Amino acid sequence: MRLRHTAAAALGALALVVTLPTSASAATGDFSYTFVGPDGYPQSITLHDPESPGCITLPEAADPDASEPAFAPHNDTDTWVMVFTGPDCTGDSWTLRPHGHPATDRLKLRSVYLTDRR
Repeated sequence: MRLRHTAAAALGALALVVTLPTSASAATGDFSYTFVGPDGYPQSITLHDPESPGCITLPEAADPDASEPAFAPHNDTDTWVMVFTGPDCTGDSWTLRPHGHPATDRLKLRSVYLTDRR
């Protein structure tokens, strides 16, 4: 009899845990950008379902003394994105809407902040 009550309680607890809402930990979709590689040629990077909200410093463009900024960002995620001219989400910023068109090559960036605003 006790085993049956224990099993019923365990199943009830499991059902509660499964139905609890969870917070989103990633934007859905892709965020991409282009940077100039060490060989001098443009290369593209795509971040699939990037963490959000939060700031991401682009490793290929993080050091203003050693690298050119990345350019031509494309926000194809389901969240608003701010791109920054400096690392660690500093400097001038521009906002890119969800599922927007690719930005021009003139838009330079070193970091990006993915919001939790959808």
